[in-house]
Amino acid sequence: MTKGTVRFHRVFKAKPERVYRALLDADALVKWLPPFGFTAKMHSMDARVGGGYRMSFTNFTNGASHSFAAAYQELIANEKVRYTSKFDDVNLPGEMQTTIDIRAVMVGTEINIVQEGIAEMIPVEMCYLGWQESLVQLALLVEPEIQG
Repeated sequence: MTKGTVRFHRVFKAKPERVYRALLDADALVKWLPPFGFTAKMHSMDARVGGGYRMSFTNFTNGASHSFAAAYQELIANEKVRYTSKFDDVNLPGEMQTTIDIRAVMVGTEINIVQEGIAEMIPVEMCYLGWQESLVQLALLVEPEIQG
């Protein structure tokens, strides 16, 4: 069974602390993580190594939903988030690992993401598209500095 890998690089006009918080905050995750056309529900969240979260995405067009669980393997404040995740659907077997490296740069924050172990039945192009959409939404969340 072939496993896929995707890689992303993005620079945000936001401080690393803000980006890191958006990666671990339940309310933030349901806002930015689901790709366009999906809603999300957080079922549980424990943002610590050994903890994790359970959430589901629902297709707004047809109402179809899929759920998954993530387990945090490594958390280094404002520098790294690494977790494994599994779909609840037995037709999407295996475990994926996602590593997000965070680095302060002159204009804000650079992130590098690697997601490995994508199930064979999920087209890698679909993962690229979904992550690209999610990262647009993450920028819209972390870049505005709203006062008062």
